[in-house]
Amino acid sequence: MTPQTAEASFLDTVDPVDTAIDRLLAEHPPASTPAAEFLGAQYDAGLAWISFPVGLGGLGLGVGLQKHINRRLTAAGAPSGFFHNPLGYGMGGPTLLEHGTDEQTRRYLRPLFTGEEVWCQLFSEPNAGSDLASLATLAVRDGDSWVINGQKVWTSWGHVARWGMLVARTDPSAVKHRGLTYFLCDMTAPGVEVRPLRQMTGDAEFNEVYLTDVRLPDSLRIGEVGQGWGVALTTLNNERYMLSEGLSAQPAVNEAIRLWRERTDTESAQAQVLRDRLLDLWVQVEVTRLTILRADTDRERGNTGPQGAVAKLATAQLNKRATDLCVDLLGAAGMIYGSYDPRKFRIENAADQDSPVRSFLRARANTIEGGTSEILRTTLGERMLGLPGDVRVDKNLPWTEVRRS
Repeated sequence: MTPQTAEASFLDTVDPVDTAIDRLLAEHPPASTPAAEFLGAQYDAGLAWISFPVGLGGLGLGVGLQKHINRRLTAAGAPSGFFHNPLGYGMGGPTLLEHGTDEQTRRYLRPLFTGEEVWCQLFSEPNAGSDLASLATLAVRDGDSWVINGQKVWTSWGHVARWGMLVARTDPSAVKHRGLTYFLCDMTAPGVEVRPLRQMTGDAEFNEVYLTDVRLPDSLRIGEVGQGWGVALTTLNNERYMLSEGLSAQPAVNEAIRLWRERTDTESAQAQVLRDRLLDLWVQVEVTRLTILRADTDRERGNTGPQGAVAKLATAQLNKRATDLCVDLLGAAGMIYGSYDPRKFRIENAADQDSPVRSFLRARANTIEGGTSEILRTTLGERMLGLPGDVRVDKNLPWTEVRRS
C-alpha cells in the first residue's frame, strides 16, 4: 500500500468514525458519566478496539484509526479503557479474539474493557522467567474441571484482578513447548493466594501468586489442550507492542528538557556533556517513534510478530537513559526520595508519584517486563536477522527429563 493509498483509505473511514465519536460524547458527557458507563457505551459503539468485529467492541476497520479515536476521547476528558485495565486491554482482548470461543469473547470482552473485571498475567515462575516454556505449574484434568497447583511471580495487578491469563502444564511427558494449555484463572477461586512484592519505588504493583488445588471449569480453557504455547505467543507479542506504546521515553525526555531550562549553569564542561546527552536522546526518541509507526503498519496488516520487540527493546533502553539524565540534571536533589508506608504498599506523598527519581527507579523494570532486553535481542537476532540460534540441548526432551535448578 502506497502512502497515498493509505491516506485515502484513512480519510474514507475517519468521517463515520468521527460521527460515532461525536454521538458518544453527546449522549455520554465524560464529565458527568461514570467511567464504567462511558466505557461500556464506547464498547457498544464499536470504538473500543476499532479493528475488532461489530458487536465485540469494534467496527472491523483498520487498527490505525484507534489512535485517532483515543486522541479525540482523551481531549474530551473521557476515561481510558487501557488505564483501567492495561493487561486486559492490551493483551487479553487480542488473545481472546484470536483464540477464544464466541461464548468467551461475548462474556469477557465488555467487562474487560470497562475495567469492571481487571485482568493479570500468570506466566512467569521462580524458575521459569526468560525460559517460560520450562514452567512447572500443573493442571490435571478431573472430569469437566482442571485442578491447578503451582506458583507464579511478578504478577502485575494480581492484587486487584478478577481474571488471570494462566499457562499451565497439562502433559509433563511432552516436550516443554507442547505440553502447555492456556486458561483464564478465576482469581477469586478457593486456593488462589496473592502476596504483594514491594518494589524499590515503594509501590507493590507486582505480586507472587500461589495456586493450591485451584479448580477451574473446562469452559475457562482458551484454545486447545496442549496448544497453550501458541496462545501464549499471541499474548506476548501483543504485550511487547503494548509496552512499546505505553512506555514511551518522550515524557522523560520532556522532563529532562524542563530540568535543563531551569539550570543556571549551561556553559561549563559538565553542562555541555549534559546538553549533548539530551540532544542525543531527543534524536533517538524520534527515531523510535518512527519505528513504532512502522510497527503500526505491520500490525495493520495482521502481523504482531517480532517487529513489536524492536520498539519495546529500544523504548526500554531509552527510558532508562532518559531518567538517568533527569537524575543527573537534578544533582544532589536526585538522591532524595520520599518515604513510603509499608503497611499500605504505596508512596504516601503524592508528589513523589510523579517525581523524576521515582521514574528513574521504575525504569529499571522496563528492561525486564514483557521479556528481558537480553532475550529480545536473541529473538530479534534469530527471527529477524536469521542468525544461528542458541544451543538448546533440551529442545526435544520430554519436560520430565529436562534438568531444572
